[in-house]
Amino acid sequence: MNDTYISLSSLSMDLKRVALASQRNSLQVADRFLQEALKRKNEIDTEKIKPYIRNLLIKIEKSLQSEDRKQQAEDALMYSILFQNAALASKDA
Repeated sequence: MNDTYISLSSLSMDLKRVALASQRNSLQVADRFLQEALKRKNEIDTEKIKPYIRNLLIKIEKSLQSEDRKQQAEDALMYSILFQNAALASKDA
């Protein structure tokens, strides 16, 4: 497995945990996993990923800083799925 696959997979899982914790109204847990996701985002080497993934990484921080918790949970779940798909594609490459 390559580093890109591991980083994207980990980011995906952190975002999924943000979505689930927000849905359960566990705001402290959601905030903690959000911080982990943002830290994980910075570990990804943007030179090794496709341009559309790079664009998603740029948009994710602004999107997840929303005050609307419901919107934040929906965005986290959406990005989680997109990064999971990207990780699976990078695994085969």
